[in-house]
Amino acid sequence: MNPLDFTGKTVLVTGGGVGIGRGIADAFADAGANLIIAEIDAERAAAVQAAHPTATVITCDVLDRATPARLADVVQEKAGKLDILVNNVGHFVHALPFSMLSGDQVDEILDTNIGQLLRMTAAMIPLLREAAPGSSIINVTSIEAYRGIPYCTVYAAAKAGIAGFTKSLALELAPVGIRVNDIAPETTDTPQVALDIMIPPENRANMDKWIPLGRFGTPADCAGAALYLASPLASWVTGTAIHVDGGALAAAGWIQTPTGEWTNVPMVSGNGLKIPGQ
Repeated sequence: MNPLDFTGKTVLVTGGGVGIGRGIADAFADAGANLIIAEIDAERAAAVQAAHPTATVITCDVLDRATPARLADVVQEKAGKLDILVNNVGHFVHALPFSMLSGDQVDEILDTNIGQLLRMTAAMIPLLREAAPGSSIINVTSIEAYRGIPYCTVYAAAKAGIAGFTKSLALELAPVGIRVNDIAPETTDTPQVALDIMIPPENRANMDKWIPLGRFGTPADCAGAALYLASPLASWVTGTAIHVDGGALAAAGWIQTPTGEWTNVPMVSGNGLKIPGQ
């Protein structure tokens, strides 16, 4: 039997119309899953529906407090159970120094990255129990959960919170056979990550020096991790994270010079991160 065959399995992907979420949705569809996708943008929702005609695509905002219950009703009606929940939605929202953030902006960052994830997970646990043992929750976090990042402090705090939530929920749900894990990507080439703003061309040209595997990530990289975590291959894996980061976290502060030597001495050629007004 193919352990990556998801025929008969019901998978819910939030934010499945673009970027990492779309890559994960495509991968599960190709693997035969019964796919349910939540997507806020109507145009992207239509595009993913056209690509996967048998999928159920719901245009909705996961930040809306009524959405988790609405999606749970859809899953119940379609399948009566949920095998895999992929909590993919998240965003920097406001890339500013902490001292420049208003209270409302802080609340928005937290709700976008962890608040909605908690509510969605709570709504889906009864359906995941119906599919247990063997059901799975996959949270898409970020490498920033495991290191510091200037100008995105609240975002990083939310992502670190997800890591703690994942470990703790994994213990609570292990007795019923529901596994909970994270995917933590480094910079991934998606429409949501404005590389032209965040990483200037002169630094982007040297990405092969500061990403050990020599490139930025693609949605397919995270999709591969999601398929593994949801599959029987990972039946003894819970409460942990896969760092889909090209070796960046392992490298810590080590980078390669233009001539190929490894160094941890700072080499600055223009802003690595740009913020408004600076």
